[in-house]
Amino acid sequence: MEQLGRRLAGLLGAGDLLVLTGPLGAGKTTLTRGIGAGLHVRGQVASPTFVLARTHPSESGVPLVHVDAYRLGGAGELDDLDLDFDGSVVVVEWGAGLLDGVADSWLDVVIDRPRGAGGADPADEAPAVDEAPAADRGDDLLDALDEPRRVTLTAHGPRWAGVELPLGPSSGAS
Repeated sequence: MEQLGRRLAGLLGAGDLLVLTGPLGAGKTTLTRGIGAGLHVRGQVASPTFVLARTHPSESGVPLVHVDAYRLGGAGELDDLDLDFDGSVVVVEWGAGLLDGVADSWLDVVIDRPRGAGGADPADEAPAVDEAPAADRGDDLLDALDEPRRVTLTAHGPRWAGVELPLGPSSGAS
């Protein structure tokens, strides 16, 4: 997931929006960490679950804004974050359905991690309801399991017309 993030970063610039969808432990934050590495951001890219959004300045001057929309109640709450969509690369985890009308172009990144594909059941490792997700505990337990993922990138809008995505246009790969 991190390698895919680094490859995606080579395509990204100010005004780009990525919406990440996948279950807990699918690798959304790991993908974002790879994007951050590829954009040469300062500081560690970690899950913004409890702060909702983190801005990571980069060497190029185009910051990475990493949003965790899981706890947001709707598009209005996302709007209240006053994110710089035009001047940043914005990655929104759990953002499906919350970003209508925010941008003319975006990438949907759907990550599927089949249960037990690598011999472990992610549900066995899931945190209790009142416990912070693994990434917030700092151990990245769920992302660390070496299991295959299926990633589907779907490009929307004129920004992505003619751009060859790392997995091919609107395609998936394992």
